Amino acid sequence: MNEFVHMFNSMAPEHVSTSVKLLLLLTVLSIAPGILIMMTCFTRIVIVLSFVRTSLGTQQMPPNQVLIGLALFLTFFIMAPTWKDINDQALQPLFAEKIDLDEAYERAAIPLKQFMSKHTRQQDLALFLSYSGAEQPKTVNDIPLTALVPAFAISELKTAFQMGFMIFIPFLVIDMIVASVLMSMGMMMLPPVMISLPFKILLFVLVDGWYLVVKSLLQSFQ
Repeated sequence: MNEFVHMFNSMAPEHVSTSVKLLLLLTVLSIAPGILIMMTCFTRIVIVLSFVRTSLGTQQMPPNQVLIGLALFLTFFIMAPTWKDINDQALQPLFAEKIDLDEAYERAAIPLKQFMSKHTRQQDLALFLSYSGAEQPKTVNDIPLTALVPAFAISELKTAFQMGFMIFIPFLVIDMIVASVLMSMGMMMLPPVMISLPFKILLFVLVDGWYLVVKSLLQSFQ
């Protein structure tokens, strides 16, 4: 062990910098899926897009790969200002050896906290703060990530389900109308979904549904 420490201390500064960069990269890559799902807008987007497909009743169209890909690129687009702040305030000074790794982590957490706190309900945040016994934070930067991340996650789930409910309503009306017409015609053995599906797709295309859904998602994060 002592030999390892002596070897590390004898390394040139540029080698130490490279080692720190490699360690940081491996750390970020190992927790990247969790960061993407729990600390960005990805959760809300992918749930709303899934509600769109379910309300249309098109089974696997669009496929999961398309929905996940669209959700990823929308996430990159929405989170771009936040990630730019992280790069300017934390990564670039770290790579230039102006700050150490601990300070880089603290600086990187600030833009994420600002983004998440903006879209977190006070009730959800208070739940986790009271459970952990933490004091009421005076500023956004004082909020611990251990409380902010789960509070942000359940807030995103509620918002996504609210948007999904609004998406379901017009398609539910079409299903009810088609079912009522079929019953009045005595065609009770004919599945209403088979008849209503073309009308739902036609309505969705006529109103430019994908544009409206994506527009609503973008506006919900302003």
